[in-house]
Amino acid sequence: MMLVSAALFLTLAPAAPPAPAIDVAADTVIITEWLVPYEESRPRDPFVAPDGRVWFVGQRTDYAAVFDPKVGEFERFDLPEGTGPHNLIVDSDGTVWYAGNRAAHIGKLDPVTGEIEQIVTPDPPARDPHTLVFAPDGNIWFTVQGGNVVGHLQTTTGDMRLLPVETGSARPYGIVTASNGWPWIALFGTNKLATVDTETMRLSEIELPRKDARPRRLVITSDGNVWYVDHAKGFLG
Repeated sequence: MMLVSAALFLTLAPAAPPAPAIDVAADTVIITEWLVPYEESRPRDPFVAPDGRVWFVGQRTDYAAVFDPKVGEFERFDLPEGTGPHNLIVDSDGTVWYAGNRAAHIGKLDPVTGEIEQIVTPDPPARDPHTLVFAPDGNIWFTVQGGNVVGHLQTTTGDMRLLPVETGSARPYGIVTASNGWPWIALFGTNKLATVDTETMRLSEIELPRKDARPRRLVITSDGNVWYVDHAKGFLG
């Protein structure tokens, strides 16, 4: 009887208490908004460049734009018609890289000259590059939601490698890179995350506890843990 009671106690013993929440009074948070001057353009996915300016894309009307919060001014760069940009990232030299989600390419925009170089993605299976993220070495990892692959782009050469996701219709969506260079991916169409061993280039899938979970975006904290949002049921994992 005592052994059973001990086992029961160990099973029900709580884990370490969560860290205390930061108490922030509502009147200490200042929110400033600026109206994007490009109507009905679906501005999305802001990215803070090294110079402090904020870049974003207009998914519906095919542009990349930058906002300077110091002076409150916008500048727009038109992309090829039909691009449907999904997100962009800016490297240390100020070059803008964007995902041409509806036009099967990754674009490289020079904000000084306005010139655009298109790096074509294979169609299929990478007709819809979705989200781009830098690796520590300056190269780019990206997701392809409809094509069900994860891609790697060498920014200096334009060489591209695609890694198929074994689970069908997994819909690779959000992506981040860890300090060791491994990308972590949310598989929006299933209850899994994925990661890639950058030495072997082997993609592995990690099943989440709930069968009906649908992870969409994720982040990595300074302690190396991966956090994801479950878009389907309102959980944080």
